[in-house]
Amino acid sequence: MEAELPTLTSLDELAKVVDERSAELYLRWSKGPDTDQGAVSKDELTGVELPGLSANPLAVEDWWADRPLTVWVARRLYDYRHLRERRGPQVRPWVFQGTEVGRGPDNEPLVRCDRAVAWIAEEVLAEAERTVTEYRADWGPLDRGSR
Repeated sequence: MEAELPTLTSLDELAKVVDERSAELYLRWSKGPDTDQGAVSKDELTGVELPGLSANPLAVEDWWADRPLTVWVARRLYDYRHLRERRGPQVRPWVFQGTEVGRGPDNEPLVRCDRAVAWIAEEVLAEAERTVTEYRADWGPLDRGSR
């Protein structure tokens, strides 16, 4: 399955995919769809098996209004880039179409993967970081621990 997946190489490409079918799309940081096939996430604190995969919705919220979609997807990527550092260099972001089956202990969506859509290239992560950094002055601190 993974060998057949396209790779998105810009925020514009990712934004286009999200614009076409955002309500069904999720972002996941893992070793990929082959590894995740038939798997579920576990609560890191208790070890309890969850009913789906932890993922981040890519659907744009109404409150985002007319702000750029590329900034929305950049923020979604930026917020969870630490997962690669915590889980190893083989972990990377990918997009899938899924069905929400519950909520995890941090209120994150737990999702069943219905279809893998695309990998996200390294250069998109760098572009996301630049984009968020450019907007940061208007947003305030992104380190939630410093508030």
